[in-house]
Amino acid sequence: MAAADAATLATPANSAPIRLFLMINNFETGGSERQFVVLAQNIDASKFRVHPGCVNTRGPLASELGAVPKFPLGTSLMKWRAMRSRFELAYYLRSHRIQIAHSFDFYTNLSMIPVARLARIPIVIGSHRQLGDLLTPFQFRTQLAVFRFCDAVVFNSQAGAERLAAAGLPREKIAVIGNALPSAAFYPAPPALLPIASPRVTMVARMNSGYKNHSGFLRIAAAIHQRISDAEFLLVGDGPLRAEIEQQAAALNLAGRVQFLGDRRDIPALLASTDVAVLTSDSEGLSNVILEAMAAGVPAVAYAVGGNPELITADRGILVSPGNESEFAAAVCRLLAEPTLRRQQGENARQFAEQNFSLAHVCRQYEDLYMRLLNRKLRRSMG
Repeated sequence: MAAADAATLATPANSAPIRLFLMINNFETGGSERQFVVLAQNIDASKFRVHPGCVNTRGPLASELGAVPKFPLGTSLMKWRAMRSRFELAYYLRSHRIQIAHSFDFYTNLSMIPVARLARIPIVIGSHRQLGDLLTPFQFRTQLAVFRFCDAVVFNSQAGAERLAAAGLPREKIAVIGNALPSAAFYPAPPALLPIASPRVTMVARMNSGYKNHSGFLRIAAAIHQRISDAEFLLVGDGPLRAEIEQQAAALNLAGRVQFLGDRRDIPALLASTDVAVLTSDSEGLSNVILEAMAAGVPAVAYAVGGNPELITADRGILVSPGNESEFAAAVCRLLAEPTLRRQQGENARQFAEQNFSLAHVCRQYEDLYMRLLNRKLRRSMG
């Protein structure tokens, strides 16, 4: 190792905080973006000095971290704007003597990982927070090739890790760390909506992609409505597909039973107004929506896809065969009809989430990973 790189590596045991660079694509309200902000804000400041970075500052979460350096990619990774940003990023990493660089999503994986490796950053980490089935075959292969330059790749579900291990990612590079829930998610929240005698079923999902399967949710809601005529359905989230989803609700004669609440920042309070949470996505890594419902003590019904079986078991909610909408509707109706079962599953789910996905627990897992990788690199450099 060159002298400059040895100086950058330094000793994790010394008093100076480790210089950690975290990079995200944007600051929309998706799961990766929220996890990025939570980690940047809550990792132990006595051990790590966080340098956040992004491709684009778009999104409501941008204000959470103040001014964040931006390294825009433009319309293509191969055009001049992206090339220039790579040089700027390399300069930033070297000038700030970054010791660990960690990208959080697909585009930052492709842009940051090669740059950090060429800039001779001691530890380079990627992230894969989905299954991979939402990528094109070319995107999947390209990201997998880039991951080979990493010291580790963080997955938020075992399902996602197994998919990439089967595709050839060395298992020694795999680290599975679940999503973190802030402490406030476990606090009792005053209901955001007035209590009513009718049961409420809630789905939280951005309306920006077909795999979230809002149309399936509406068909399920129509089937539930036939059995429980006063059931009320809440859709939380917004996006370019909202108008189409509203039209589908009207076509199913659900206009008076479905409330479109848009983007909300008071999810615990909305869940406190809810009897059952549902997720009809066709693909999931580790669902923040299910975790938030668990933290609020609300049982969830979801399809048995991706990382959902890692969260929901028979004593914490109900898993449904993928695509089986009649089974899904029956599961929700069962929970609505059995308040004792709802309470038992909700309490079991809350305890499970608190034990495995609390903010302190997840931050400690990241800190342990960072320290382990840095110490290993230091031992090799001295050996």
